[in-house]
Amino acid sequence: MAAFKLMLCVSLLHGILAKGSESQIECTPEVMKVTVPMDGDRQLSYLDQLKDYKPCKPTMEDNVATFMLDLQDPHTCGVTRVLNKLTGKRVFYHKIVIETAGGRETHTVRCVVAGKRVARAVDFPLDLIEPDVINITRNEQGYGPDPILAAVVKQNGRQVTGEISVSPGTPLSMEINLDEKSKSVYGLLVNYMHVTDTGKQQETIIFNGCSVDPYLFDNFITTDDGVLSAKFRAFKFPDTSYVQFKGTVTVCLDKCQGVQCTNGVTGYGRRRRSIASGDNSNKVYEVSLTTFIKVDWKEGEKQAEDVLALLKNLKVANQRLEDNDATDSSPIVLYPEEIVAHGSASALRCSVFVALSLLLVMFK
Repeated sequence: MAAFKLMLCVSLLHGILAKGSESQIECTPEVMKVTVPMDGDRQLSYLDQLKDYKPCKPTMEDNVATFMLDLQDPHTCGVTRVLNKLTGKRVFYHKIVIETAGGRETHTVRCVVAGKRVARAVDFPLDLIEPDVINITRNEQGYGPDPILAAVVKQNGRQVTGEISVSPGTPLSMEINLDEKSKSVYGLLVNYMHVTDTGKQQETIIFNGCSVDPYLFDNFITTDDGVLSAKFRAFKFPDTSYVQFKGTVTVCLDKCQGVQCTNGVTGYGRRRRSIASGDNSNKVYEVSLTTFIKVDWKEGEKQAEDVLALLKNLKVANQRLEDNDATDSSPIVLYPEEIVAHGSASALRCSVFVALSLLLVMFK
């Protein structure tokens, strides 16, 4: 009996020590600092989906793993940003994975940056008559939960992460969904999505809710269980194995209105419904999210021309989109490197125009 009690005490003590110390989170408007003590039986710590991605690995010092997550450019290491469009409050979150001798732990780290309340315009009828005296019998105020979104890439129904490589040309699907608390309250609509090589190369794949190249990346549709899903083919950039998807998603109360795309397909929110005219008045959140996949050629596999043509076709589609944008007033999200590129192109067009004007004056 005494031996059994001793074994039980040793097991409990080992269980307590194996769990490791609690992680610490420090928040500023610019950075989320997460420190993870690597004690107990903890062996490795990394950001979810980014186990082997060197730019986002933690620094190690005194047996402590420290993550410095940029909140000014949350896409860098896959931080999700949720902006409350009514209050201006911003919520940033990510998942930290800790591998132990007995398995793995997953912790969600979160920072909240308060914002100023934004006044919301309301149109009243012209014949509205307000009473001189209003009797207030009670005051009720309620808030919906802050939505938590997840973007996952799947192959034949199984999740593909940034830790496992897939071959170029592989049929995949991307799914964007809400957490259990939020999915009965809100609807989703993907406004914009860009794909990058995690560096300077970037192409648009979803613009104003519609696919730029449906053959490479299809329009998002709503599945029966309320998940937004889009089929696409895996492709890669020449100089890296990592492909990063950066999306902007609108979160609406109940459901988002559909978007009519030029190819006759309609991108819907959480539920199928007819398209209403006018702007959505129930947009309450804007979410910036990121997901990574690893795409590479397997040993002995040849770089087929049709697979390499996928990226070329996307670039052509983006050039066409840029040309149309010159005569279209629709908004477009530009990142810093894109602003420089657009500025250089504009300067070149301006120089050519001036030169032609001078020639016409000289020979007049």
